[in-house]
Amino acid sequence: MPLAEAQLATERRVHYTQRMGFALEVARPFGRDKEVKRYRLDSGLGLILLVDPAAPIVTYQTWFRVGSRHEMPGKTGIAHLFEHLMFNQTSSLSPGEFDVLIERTGGDNNAATWVDWTFYRDTVPSRDLELAVRLESDRMQNLMLEREQLESEREVVIHERMLRVEDDLDGFLDEKLMKLAYQVHPYHWPTIGWMEDIRDLSLSDIHAFYRTYYAPNNATIVIVGDVDEAETLGLVERYYGAISPSEIPPELGQEEPDQTAERRASFQKPIPAPRLFYGYKAPPQGHADWAAMDFIAELLAGSPSSRLYRRLVVEKELATSVDSGVLPFRDPGLFRLEINLVRGISAQQVEQELEAAIDRLKSGDVPDSELEKVKSGIETDFWSQLEHCDGKAEALGHYETTLGDFRALFEMADRLHAVTAADIARVAKSYLVPDKRTVVMVEPSGEAAP
Repeated sequence: MPLAEAQLATERRVHYTQRMGFALEVARPFGRDKEVKRYRLDSGLGLILLVDPAAPIVTYQTWFRVGSRHEMPGKTGIAHLFEHLMFNQTSSLSPGEFDVLIERTGGDNNAATWVDWTFYRDTVPSRDLELAVRLESDRMQNLMLEREQLESEREVVIHERMLRVEDDLDGFLDEKLMKLAYQVHPYHWPTIGWMEDIRDLSLSDIHAFYRTYYAPNNATIVIVGDVDEAETLGLVERYYGAISPSEIPPELGQEEPDQTAERRASFQKPIPAPRLFYGYKAPPQGHADWAAMDFIAELLAGSPSSRLYRRLVVEKELATSVDSGVLPFRDPGLFRLEINLVRGISAQQVEQELEAAIDRLKSGDVPDSELEKVKSGIETDFWSQLEHCDGKAEALGHYETTLGDFRALFEMADRLHAVTAADIARVAKSYLVPDKRTVVMVEPSGEAAP
């Protein structure tokens, strides 16, 4: 494109975005030939746009800055319950019509709620972008919330909790670990909520939650795919421009006190062998030490060649499986280890091996060959999530919503690449200590498994 023509196109775009009430806040290269941009409507609605013509599809995601951490004691589970309600009737759509319209395009949709966020995803052919914009803007402002809808979805969530927590050992252990590890912070309660709270949530609670958090100034739309930039901006402004912002209340601000002593809990279930969940207090995802914690998780239990897997499962035959990971939370999270023991093996035997493996890390015993192997695997996994438009949008939305800026995604890539053996030793010494550890164990009760 000649310089004069390119300049004219830029001027047209600037004029268009100003006329439509948009402000371009930031633009950053994405790969060799793409650019990701963040716009802001006058109402506070954020829009992250990545034009990617690799295939004639588009992912349209709406990220709300509300999750279980924004709930109040006695009202837990409302964010997750509301996710279910969002697929119900609006003032212009009958029950189930949202899904039918998306499926007719050949597309699909889904949603998720976690501690720091809730997001909704529609993936459709590019030609149907306007449909996704229209449907999502409609349920942001016109959701029908009556007693019938509430009770129907409440029963679904109650059944889900019974299936995933009461009747699922991993869900049970996960809930007990978080409850014991956090004494004050809202990470203390599960995203699905306590059963008694789910049963007690009222219609007025639901209405207040909708009016407060499902507002443009509490949301970011992420659009990735084969779309025209100017047309996309126009569609979003057309369907969202008249939606009024809400007053977002301040968060509880309950900072978790430093843990100064190990916490333990033991339960009995009709299982054949013990199961152990460990949780060490870890930095938030935005902290400089988080990347090294990710490496530690991979070194210890990230693959069949990892240290704990080889020692516990292959060599010593003390466990049947081992897994680890560091939670990507906005506030300090947990470094988790999950170990399924062999029948007849005690937790003490396993913990001796665990402590020995951690001590090796603290001593700096990470050969260059092992470090490079782990780094290659972590970086491959990191970039693989960005292969398709869904993964690109989800990564951009997560970093924007959790850490406050989508550019933290690229900072994380740099941090992972820069991790050294010295970083691993320093971080292991700082965080992987018994006084910062919570341990939850389930032992066989002697009863036959159901």
